[in-house]
Amino acid sequence: MKKYINLLMGVVCALVSCTIAYADGPVKEGNAIVGHVIEKGSEAGLPYATVLLVETGEGTVTDAGGYFRFKKLPAGEYTLKVQIMGYTTQVKKVTVSKDFVVDMHFVMEEESIMTDEVVVSANRNETSRKVAPVVVNVMSNKLFEIVNSTDLAKSLNYQSGLRVENNCQNCGFPQVRINGLEGPYSQILINSRPVMSALSGVYGLEQIPINMIERVEVVRGGGSALFGANAVGGTINIITKDPVRNSFQVASTMSNLNGKVWEQYMGANASLVSSDNSYGIALYQSYRNRNPYDADGDGFSELGKLNMNTFGLRAYYRPTQFSRISLEYHTTNEFRRGGNKFDLQPHETDITEQTKHIINSGGLTYDVFFNEYKHKLSVYASAQHTDRNSYYGADKAENAYGKTNDLTAVGGAMYVGNMDNCLFFPATFTGGLEYQYNSLHDVMTGYGRDLRQDVKIASGFVQNEWKLDYFTILAGFRLDKHNLVDNVIFSPRINTLWKPSDKFQGRLTWSTGFRAPQAYDEDLHVAAVGGEAMEVRLAEGLKPERSNSFSGSVDWSFNFGHFQSNLLIEGFYTALNDVFYLESLGKDPVSGTLVQERRNGNGARVYGANIDYKIAHGKEAQLQLGFTVQRSRYTEAVRWSEDEDVAAIKRMPRTPDYYGYFTFSSAPLKNFDFSLSGVYTGRMIVPHFAGYIEKDCLEHTPDFMDFNLKLNYTFVLNDHLKLQVNGGVQNIFNAFQKDLDKGMNRDSKYFYGPTQPRTYFIGIKFFN
Repeated sequence: MKKYINLLMGVVCALVSCTIAYADGPVKEGNAIVGHVIEKGSEAGLPYATVLLVETGEGTVTDAGGYFRFKKLPAGEYTLKVQIMGYTTQVKKVTVSKDFVVDMHFVMEEESIMTDEVVVSANRNETSRKVAPVVVNVMSNKLFEIVNSTDLAKSLNYQSGLRVENNCQNCGFPQVRINGLEGPYSQILINSRPVMSALSGVYGLEQIPINMIERVEVVRGGGSALFGANAVGGTINIITKDPVRNSFQVASTMSNLNGKVWEQYMGANASLVSSDNSYGIALYQSYRNRNPYDADGDGFSELGKLNMNTFGLRAYYRPTQFSRISLEYHTTNEFRRGGNKFDLQPHETDITEQTKHIINSGGLTYDVFFNEYKHKLSVYASAQHTDRNSYYGADKAENAYGKTNDLTAVGGAMYVGNMDNCLFFPATFTGGLEYQYNSLHDVMTGYGRDLRQDVKIASGFVQNEWKLDYFTILAGFRLDKHNLVDNVIFSPRINTLWKPSDKFQGRLTWSTGFRAPQAYDEDLHVAAVGGEAMEVRLAEGLKPERSNSFSGSVDWSFNFGHFQSNLLIEGFYTALNDVFYLESLGKDPVSGTLVQERRNGNGARVYGANIDYKIAHGKEAQLQLGFTVQRSRYTEAVRWSEDEDVAAIKRMPRTPDYYGYFTFSSAPLKNFDFSLSGVYTGRMIVPHFAGYIEKDCLEHTPDFMDFNLKLNYTFVLNDHLKLQVNGGVQNIFNAFQKDLDKGMNRDSKYFYGPTQPRTYFIGIKFFN
C-alpha cells in the first residue's frame, strides 16, 4: 500500500511542476472579472495572492505576474476579497454584466501582523476575525514552521490559555488544557465536525500531522450552543488543507533526542486546481518514526516507540456557480509502545503499554446558494472508524491484551440567511439540525472489562446575528437530546461586539457547555502504578456536568513609527456544576487492578486573564507573546487518594497558575531567516501515587522555561522550484523533569513539565 501511495504522490508532484496556474489567453466575453494584484511602492505583481468571491465562496490565486480572473459568472453584485500573507486584506464591490468584462486593480500594503483572517468557529459561517462577535485565535502554517512542529500536540502550547501535557510516562498520552480545564472539557473538531471520539482523543493530538492542517481556530469558553457536548472549556477546530492553487511540497526532518535516540519525519503535499476553478484536490502524506527514549537510564522509556503513517485528501467540485461538493478523507496507521525490553513480546516484560491504531475518517458536504447568494443550505455527513489492538500490563501479565472498535458518525443540515431587515436591523440567521452517533466496544478480559457504549445525540440549533455599523449582537441556543441523559439539554449563548473603528474591538460573551456522563479518553487508557494496572470507572448515577462561561476582551491594533502592533486582553470566568473528579477506591477484588472512580463533585471555578501581544517591523523582526494568569479551584475539597492521611484538595491538580509562550522570527537577508520560541510552565501540584515512593503524596513542581532555535536558508532553483535547508535545537537547555520515578514500580502518571528533551534537528524541503 505504501509504495502505491508514494507512486501516486510522485506522479502528482510531476504533474504540478509542469502546470501553469494562469493559462489560455485573455477573456473577451462578458460575465467575467479580470484583475491585477500589485505591491504598493514597487508596483510588482504579487503571485499566489488568494482572491475570493465572498458571496459564492469561489476562489482563485494570482499567477506569477499577479493576474487573476473569474469566468462565466451570473450577472449581479459581488464582493472581492484579496489576501496574501504579509499584506493588508483588501475588499472591493463589483458589478458583473453580460455586456462587458470587469477589470479590477488591487494595490497591497505590507502588514506584518495578521489580524483579519477568515474564521468559521465564531458562528459556523465564514467571518472576518475582526468582526466576529467572539474571540477566535488562529494558528497558521507560519507558526508551525517557527516551532518546527510535526504534529498538532507540539503546536498548541503557542496560544495563550492553552497548555499541552503528557499524562503517561509509558505510552505518551497527550492532553490539551484550555484555561486550565483538562482535555475532555475541550471539543476537538475536524472541519467543524465532532468526529474525534473519546477513543480517538487518547492519542489524537499526536495523530494529526501538521502537513494536513491549513489552520487551527481556537475559541476559549463554553461552545455547546454551537458544537454540542463537551465544548465546556472551549473548541479547537482543525481546518484541513483546501486546494487553492497548483502546488507541491516535500519535506524531511531528522531529529536526535538529547544525543540518545533518533526520530525521522517525512511529509509530502500536492494540490491540483482546474483552470476555471470548478474542481480541485489536495493530497498529503506523512511518515514518522521515533525510537524509545530513556531519560534516566533505568531501562524504562519516558517517550515510547512511535511509528505512524498518514495519508489523506480534500477535494471539491462545483456543479454550478451556485453549488459546491466537498470531500475529505484521511487514514492513519499508528503503532506505539512504552515500557521496557522492547525486543520482547509485551507479556514477557516488566511493563508495556502498547497500541496499534487503524483509523479511517471522511466527510462529504454539499453547499447550495439561493437568491443571489443571500441564502445558503449545507448538508453534511462525516464518519470515523478506529480499530485498536492494545496491551496495558505489568509484571509479565499474559491477559492484559485488549481489543477496541469505535465508530463515530455525524450528519446534519444547516441554513444561513442574510436579511436586510430583521427587527429594524440587518441580520444573519443560522439554523440547523444534527445527529451524532458513537458506538464503542472496549474489551480487556484480564481486567474484567467489556465496555459497550452507544451514544446518540439529536440536536437542533438556531442563532441570529444583528449587525450595525459599530455594534453586533449574536444570540442563539442549542437543544441536545442525549440518550444517557433524561432531559433535553438547553445551551444558550449571547455575544456582543463593539467596533468603533477598524483598529479596536471590544467583546462581551456569555456561553454555556455540558459534559455527558459517559466514558472519556482517560477512561480508555490503563496506567501502570507501582507495577500494577490502574483504570478509571464511572460511578452509578453519574450526572452531566454543566458550565457557564463569561468573558470580556479588548483587541487593539496600533502603529508607532515603522512598527505595527496588536494587543488582546481577555478576562474569563467559568463556573462548573456537578464537576467530575476521580477518587481512588483501591483494588478491584475480581481483577486485582487499582480503580479510580469518576464521581460528581459539588462544583469548580476557573477564572483569570489571557494576554496576547504582537509587534513587528516588516519582515526584519516579528515578536509574539502570550501569558495566562488563572486560578482553578473546586468549591469543596475532593479526595484523590484512598490514604486517609492524605489531605483532600481544592486546587485542581496539574494546572499551573501562570504559563505562557513567545515566538520571534526575523529575515535579515533575502534568503535567510531564523526564529526563536519558548514555553513557560509555572508551578503546580501533581498527585504522586505509591509504588516507587512509599506513600501517596501531593508534589509541588518547579517551573520550567524551554527555548527553541531554528535557522532556514532557501535556494531559488528556478521560477517554480525552491529548496530550503533548516536546522536547530528544541528545548535548548534541556528543561525536563528531574524527579522521575524509576523501574517497574514507578507511577507512570507522575510526569509533568516539557514533553520533549533537548532535541537537535536538521531538515530539507522542496516546494514551489
